[in-house]
Amino acid sequence: MILYTHGILPTEPIHLGDILHVSAVTAANAAKDIRENIRNLTGGNMTHYETLTDKAVARAFDLLKQHATEAGYDGVVGVTLSHPSVVSGGVEVVAYGNGFRYA
Repeated sequence: MILYTHGILPTEPIHLGDILHVSAVTAANAAKDIRENIRNLTGGNMTHYETLTDKAVARAFDLLKQHATEAGYDGVVGVTLSHPSVVSGGVEVVAYGNGFRYA
C-alpha cells in the first residue's frame, strides 16, 4: 500500500476513487500531562507531546492504509495531514486523500 502526498503521482495510469479519511487520537498519561503543563510554564522541549504526536501521525498513516486496503484500493494519492493538535489529554491527527486503483 502506497501513500502519495500532493505533487507526487504514481508513474502508472490510475483511476481515482473515493476520498478516504481517518482520525487518530493518542491519549496522554495524566502524570506526564501535568509535567508537560509545568514545562509549558517554565519553557523547554515538550518531549512527551512530541512522542505522542509522532505516534498519532504514524497511526493515522496506518489507518489510512488499512481503510484503502479494505476498500480495494492500490494506494492513496493527495495524502494530507491536518495540523496535529494537542487536545485535552491527548493528540489528535486527521489524515485524508483519494483512494486509487492502477488502470
